Amino acid sequence: MSVLVNKDSKIIVQGFTGSEGTFHAEQMIEYGTNVVGGVTPGKGGQEHLGRPVFNTVEEAVQKVGADTTIIFVPPAFAADAIMEAASAGIKVIITITEGIPVADMVKVSDYIKHLDCRLVGPNCPGVITPGEAKVGIMPGFVFKKGHVGIVSKSGTLTYEAADQVVRQGLGITTAIGIGGDPIIGTTTKEAVELLINDPDTNCVVMIGEIGGQLEADAAQWYKASGSKKPIVGFIAGETAPAGRTMGHAGAIVGGSDDTAQAKKRIMRECGIHVVDSPAEIGLKVKQVLG
Repeated sequence: MSVLVNKDSKIIVQGFTGSEGTFHAEQMIEYGTNVVGGVTPGKGGQEHLGRPVFNTVEEAVQKVGADTTIIFVPPAFAADAIMEAASAGIKVIITITEGIPVADMVKVSDYIKHLDCRLVGPNCPGVITPGEAKVGIMPGFVFKKGHVGIVSKSGTLTYEAADQVVRQGLGITTAIGIGGDPIIGTTTKEAVELLINDPDTNCVVMIGEIGGQLEADAAQWYKASGSKKPIVGFIAGETAPAGRTMGHAGAIVGGSDDTAQAKKRIMRECGIHVVDSPAEIGLKVKQVLG
């Protein structure tokens, strides 16, 4: 089992013929991901990387049955690309683009809330189900198949956590990079819930950072769910000064509950196994799985 993407996902790339889209689509195809085509307006009818190019997402849905998209469209046009995918019936929309204006994401959020789709990102590394589908920009070789799910706001820490888990002789079911922007599609709670409900996932690694309520919401949901599956948690940004954005646009301490210390306290109170350094993630997963 897996969540969001697997070997049967029919994936298109929006921004397919651009430099970013081309580079990462090539890597995805090399990994064995089922990329069925791409979209670049005005270039429909051409072939790129041995796959058909379409003018619209709707055309890709009709002609190759696309159900998943990865978006490498520049920030000014990315919101339109997300809404186009959602209205065309794409079920999983993974948005890599960084720097989409917050006002645009407010519109996107409102537009997709009544549609049957799931947005991951923006400003995220994507989603990978090892050995089946890499729909993102992560280094595929780090991830090995197994029974540990990963949810992370940070791309780099997603890869670090996966590497640590694999070094302990374990592997990953699905890793979801949710992105670090103030407004994102899939929240920490929603991603954790997907993995807790996945019969193949025996443990979840949850990596958060300062700013916002996402990790506290996830921790409270986990406690209320009564799930016996262990969660190992880490919060980045322990030394960040209050009131300053650190790296991600969403990583800014606004109130007393936004700090790393407060988040870790809430997580511990909700039964999550919290580590103080990312270097301890793999070992802690091994311990809690016995």
